[in-house]
Amino acid sequence: QVQLVESGGGLVQPGGSLRLSCAGSGIIFRLDLMRWYRQAPGKERELVALITSRGSTNYGESVKGRFTISRDDAKNTVYLQMNSLKPEDTAVYYCNQNVYWGQGTQVTVSS
Repeated sequence: QVQLVESGGGLVQPGGSLRLSCAGSGIIFRLDLMRWYRQAPGKERELVALITSRGSTNYGESVKGRFTISRDDAKNTVYLQMNSLKPEDTAVYYCNQNVYWGQGTQVTVSS
């Protein structure tokens, strides 16, 4: 059974930082492309960042230069380091691998 479990969300002030984690089980983690998505209220889910099995990365335009995706295959975990957070980054953040999704973690950026 595949499980993806996100953690690390919370309330942060504009300009602050958070690090999200996604722990995977039931999959050969190191072989898989991993993605972070987010969905804000009333908006469609959007791709935030992805990382290939070889460590190549790609980012959505709105987060380039502020967010960094990384992975630790020994821990079956993918991370999303979020810096210089803005109110428009407020959303539920989801981890994705192939057809599998985590339950999401809420990130709220507000003063």
